Amino acid sequence: MFNIKIAFDQPWWLLLLLLLPLLWVFSFHSLSGLGRYRRLFALFFRSAVFTLLVLALAGIQIQKISDRVTVIYLLDQSESIPKPTREAMLEYVMKDVKAHRRAGDLQSATEDKAGVIIFGREATIEYPPFADEIRAVGSLESLFELRTDATNIASALKLAQASFPEDSAKRIVIVTDGNENLGDARLVARSLADAGIGIDVVPIVLNSQAEVAVEKITLPPDIRRGQPMEARVVLENFNPTEEVTGRLRVTRRYGNQDEPLSATPDAAGGDMPVTLKPGKNVFTFQHTIEVPAGYTYRADFIPDDPQADVVIQNNTASTFTHVRGKGRVLLIEDWESPREFEALVQKLGEKNIEVEVMPSDRLFTSLAELQGFDCVVLANVPRASGGAEATTREATNFSDEQIAMLVRNTEQFGCGLVMIGGPTSFGAGGWANTELEKAMPVDFQIKNAKVKAVGALAMMLHASEIPEGNHWQKVIAEEALKVLGPSDYCGCLYWD
Repeated sequence: MFNIKIAFDQPWWLLLLLLLPLLWVFSFHSLSGLGRYRRLFALFFRSAVFTLLVLALAGIQIQKISDRVTVIYLLDQSESIPKPTREAMLEYVMKDVKAHRRAGDLQSATEDKAGVIIFGREATIEYPPFADEIRAVGSLESLFELRTDATNIASALKLAQASFPEDSAKRIVIVTDGNENLGDARLVARSLADAGIGIDVVPIVLNSQAEVAVEKITLPPDIRRGQPMEARVVLENFNPTEEVTGRLRVTRRYGNQDEPLSATPDAAGGDMPVTLKPGKNVFTFQHTIEVPAGYTYRADFIPDDPQADVVIQNNTASTFTHVRGKGRVLLIEDWESPREFEALVQKLGEKNIEVEVMPSDRLFTSLAELQGFDCVVLANVPRASGGAEATTREATNFSDEQIAMLVRNTEQFGCGLVMIGGPTSFGAGGWANTELEKAMPVDFQIKNAKVKAVGALAMMLHASEIPEGNHWQKVIAEEALKVLGPSDYCGCLYWD
């Protein structure tokens, strides 16, 4: 009636209660002088004290039994489950809580609680356990911060165990497809069952045949400017019996611009309606390229019915191609000295070579921008320019990443690299001890062994008033001698 139970931690101590008759026998005779009623009261008090001591040794407990139940739903939000199915999980939880939760006032012992935990690579609490119905508006808020590239049921079980209140029975409902690839859910579930936590599983049954993948996009190996070419996109429908409809989008990227390709005149925005038969399907896109450069092609498939395509991560494929025309040269000049090499640009143009001039304050940002050229010319350009004397622009410089792009474009992709000498080039321009110097066939610093001309150095030493002045005169003289060759002359004059 009152849901109360008496329990003992060490019940074997209760055997001492068998000594109560002996207590009465010995005490009854020893208390004979107290009179009849006083002797009986003394015997009752002794028996009560003895009984309380025995109950204390036995560890008596009064336990209150609660009919309250707390259910925590674990929702699998990994990428192996389609997005519509993941959204339907939350609707299932709301209906299930509304149908089975026993409601009451805040003081009722039958007030049940429900909570929601979502998990992927890790787990997070979406709704903590509370005594009310779950009402969700829109998508799950915690899903934006959750990594969904793996399934870790064990972490969700541990989080659920830590989230249970102490005044109710505990039950976990797991809604998942069971494709666990992190953790050991069985081991954790076994420990939870030993702790008295019930576990139910609602399996998500997926149609493994409902899958479409963009296998590849191919281009001819040799593409010339203005030549008609054909891009082929290969898609595979893994469903052996049913066709899948959707839209195919093919775009090509040059620089920072995306250009859609359309196989039919009515395919607005580059999206072409397609019907995929079971097996492999090939679609072609005829077009021409007028500007020689590096192009990135990308193909995307968007199904009309999301249920017909379980995994959307394989609905994209890309490739890269380089279109060659007549020779193209990228000439990088110092932005502080514009048009310094205008005569060179004109001479190259007379030789039917296209020249694109790039100032050093608007440099390239990716390797793809360099692959559209046959040669890169650094025209007396320093590694860093501007600064305090620049009144209208900030200081600019070649970053280590950009230098690495220049070297890689030459060593791995066969592009030419030319550095024109000048007062702000080679070592004087700050290029010494960089990756660019290693890639060039010359050294940016003059080596003593290569200097063949005969020179002369005259040093005059004078007493100095600085601390250790004579010592530093010797150090400076030794450093000056190091730049001389074996055929050079040196003289020293001490001025007094």
